Amino acid sequence: MAIITEKVLEVRHYTDRLFHFKTTRDPGTRFRDGEFLMIGLEIENKPLLRAYSIASPNYEDYMEWFSIKVPDGPLTSKLQDIKPGDEVLTNTKPVGTLVMDNLKTGRNLFLLATGTGVAPFMSLVRGIETYERYDKVILLWSTRLVKELAYRDFLTNLNEHPTWGDITQGNFRFYPSVTREAFTNTGRITNALYDGSVYEKLAVEPFDKNKDSAMICGSMAMNMEFKKYFEETFFCQEGNGSTRGDYVLEKSFVER
Repeated sequence: MAIITEKVLEVRHYTDRLFHFKTTRDPGTRFRDGEFLMIGLEIENKPLLRAYSIASPNYEDYMEWFSIKVPDGPLTSKLQDIKPGDEVLTNTKPVGTLVMDNLKTGRNLFLLATGTGVAPFMSLVRGIETYERYDKVILLWSTRLVKELAYRDFLTNLNEHPTWGDITQGNFRFYPSVTREAFTNTGRITNALYDGSVYEKLAVEPFDKNKDSAMICGSMAMNMEFKKYFEETFFCQEGNGSTRGDYVLEKSFVER
């Protein structure tokens, strides 16, 4: 695996558990929206890398990343201290299942995330191909606390953004939810899907496997919950690198 260095351009800490950073992008690093790279640091004279979704669209000349902070994590305990001008390590071969090539083209694309699982969708909701393939793009994102909805203001106003609004053309929908304190939307995303309240609030048609597709990224428990929802409720087929499906989920992430 070829490893290169990128320079840190910007760092923002949202909470004591979450931070965002932006790095340079080597011209040779090409990726599809929704893919991830290995990223890390040199620790004790050895490279330590973990899988991180690229949170910026593939036409930008920089890369964005969204990370948790694990106090005793071998990587994030050090990565959380980076500052502009520092260097991080990445590989140059992106991979991942959350890409347009693994799904059937359709009416609505549902993006379902918990926690930092929203990172690949931050790329996709700004992706040109996303809106070429689907009429509407609908992001459902759940966190424990309101302050953990790090991109909430940005996503709420995405359709009006002076740059990305030209890409979304008013066809992006956002449903943030919080599970452990009072908020506009509370509870698990699956509950909002089962009872249909999310469709009513967003004024979108209920999921139909013959017309719509879904992507899933979150904890393993959440991934399995949504897998059950789509397969048992709608008899959906999971997509992969060889077969376009009704939904895809990312299984590659572990505690860092």
